[in-house]
Amino acid sequence: MTKGLKIVLTIGLIIFFQQFVKAQGNQNQHFLQKAGVLDSLYSEVLNEPRKIYIQLPAGYTPEKNQKYPVVFILDGEMFLPTVNEVQNYYSGGFTPEMVMVGISNDKNRVRDLTTSTITTKYGMPFHEKNGEADNFRKFIETELIPFIENKYPVTDYRTLIGHSYGGLFTISTLINQPDLFANYLAIDPSLDWDDQKLLNEAHKTIATRNYENKALFLSLSGQLHMQNPQITIDNVMQDTTDFTLFARSNIAFSNMVKQNAKNRLSLEWKFYPRDIHGTVTFPSIMDGLISLFEWYQWENTDKFNSPDTPKEELLGIIKYREKKLKDHFGYAEPPYPEEILNMSGYMNMDMEQFEKAKMYFELATEYYPESANAFDSMADYYEAKGDSSNAIKYVTKAFELSGNDYYKKRIEGLKVKMNN
Repeated sequence: MTKGLKIVLTIGLIIFFQQFVKAQGNQNQHFLQKAGVLDSLYSEVLNEPRKIYIQLPAGYTPEKNQKYPVVFILDGEMFLPTVNEVQNYYSGGFTPEMVMVGISNDKNRVRDLTTSTITTKYGMPFHEKNGEADNFRKFIETELIPFIENKYPVTDYRTLIGHSYGGLFTISTLINQPDLFANYLAIDPSLDWDDQKLLNEAHKTIATRNYENKALFLSLSGQLHMQNPQITIDNVMQDTTDFTLFARSNIAFSNMVKQNAKNRLSLEWKFYPRDIHGTVTFPSIMDGLISLFEWYQWENTDKFNSPDTPKEELLGIIKYREKKLKDHFGYAEPPYPEEILNMSGYMNMDMEQFEKAKMYFELATEYYPESANAFDSMADYYEAKGDSSNAIKYVTKAFELSGNDYYKKRIEGLKVKMNN
């Protein structure tokens, strides 16, 4: 087999592996789409039970004892399936695998997500209970987050997603309690609420607070004016009617953040001219997650795909990624999945690049020290090199970790081979 063909096979196997894991996670489902297992907790803060929906990563298994970043999704019964669908396509190479928590807002939505109390809206009486976002945020901070961290395999690296009033709540959290989340995805947020009160209050905070390691993706739908098609993104800020207050509030906030870049908040603002308020969630979730995790995306894949890349250069790329992930997450995280390191090791063995193969296998045991498979792969390397003694050493470690009789039998076979 040629080296070029083996490289193509490497890429193909990586893609196949990612899709296989996702397919395995869905093989027992009886529906075309099913996301989110219902859970609940009683809130003393809100004095009521609250529903949540939990979606674990497709590759999650309890045996790995692995923890994941977590994304909290407001209006979770509506938008968790969309986040899940985006993750099905992009997690791994573009976004990290994450635990998804869909927060139900099917009851008391206006009460919980709006940021100040009003009695009139656009000159009309407004009777629905509202303005208790601070209390709802207290529920998330003091009850929901601890509940999730105690029950599910999550780290403290958190992302918040909200649309409309949920987007208003998301921006309010960024302004008032930014340390609750690392990332904020605000989709067509209702920053016009209460005559732009939150927007007006945000000026000082945005100008003076340090938002280092915080990121915001903010989107605006193309529904700039309900009645006048002559209003465009180029002239909407010149309009002074209530019909454009929603869009103008969004643009004004994004401009405010841009003008205060010294606060180190990472911002991407995106306008979706073809979408309306009700459809902008899907592209915003896709673009937003990719944007917020741009730093996570695999780099220098061409170097890994080239058999001419020196081992030292590859190791430098891997260690750079390890440091980059730790800097962003705030904790150590393996730079690549165990399966990718193993595949790379075997492919390099096939190409008789044994030092590179050894490097990949050693890294797998370093980053996944509880994996019997990682140590068994290291044994394969030594067996291929004719070093039965070291092969036995690593299979023995695999057996100690797993207790699997397969490894016990392999040890016996290697001892026979060594004595012949």
